[in-house]
Amino acid sequence: RWLLMLLIWTLLLFAAARPVQLGEPVSLPQSGRNLMIAVDLSKSMEMEDMVIRGRAVDRLVALKALLGDFIARREGDRLGLILFGRNAYLQSPFTFDHRTLRRLLEETVIGLVGPETAIGDAIGLAVRHLREQPEDQRVLILVTDGANTAGNITPGRAAELAQEAGVRVHSIGIGAEQLVQRSIFGNRVVNPSADLDEATLRRIAELTGGRYFRARDSEELADIYAEIDRIKPLPQDDDVLR
Repeated sequence: RWLLMLLIWTLLLFAAARPVQLGEPVSLPQSGRNLMIAVDLSKSMEMEDMVIRGRAVDRLVALKALLGDFIARREGDRLGLILFGRNAYLQSPFTFDHRTLRRLLEETVIGLVGPETAIGDAIGLAVRHLREQPEDQRVLILVTDGANTAGNITPGRAAELAQEAGVRVHSIGIGAEQLVQRSIFGNRVVNPSADLDEATLRRIAELTGGRYFRARDSEELADIYAEIDRIKPLPQDDDVLR
């Protein structure tokens, strides 16, 4: 008899603990893309040739400010973040948590991943994660101010891998073309973006079906993000809220 009572008590506990569904499931449609963002943290990003709100700032500060606004507007997109210097690292996998992604971006510092620029490795790492995403939703935004000086794979080969995997690369070259340097001997105008490899960045974009953008100042960089915003979002699988 006590075994029967124990069984009844156990069944009552299971019944009381059962999940209860209140109301019908609500479908939350998602329309957007899987966007991977690769940010250059090489030594040259500390060049102060950008202006934000009338104040001269380095390239990374300008990028953080404007890219942060871009991230905030990408509602419905799954975003990921890659940082590259001497090597490339996945800072954040794809996520809808844009607030955390922006915080991770804000916490980055120049030289965190080495002083060089591994553009090829950054593209290769992005391809590795994007190839698992649905076809036609594989997009990489690559931001750099230099040329490939490190890494295990060349930008050309990385672009070929991106093309084969159906990854579209939008490349952005950042940095002013003129900067006045003052000294006791007078003023001298220099090109702080002399090392920017525009030809390679343009080839990467053309080969993968993307676009190459040139950001000489913060206004152009903001316009570029606005242009990318106009890319038509693609439908994703609906989420269900129960």
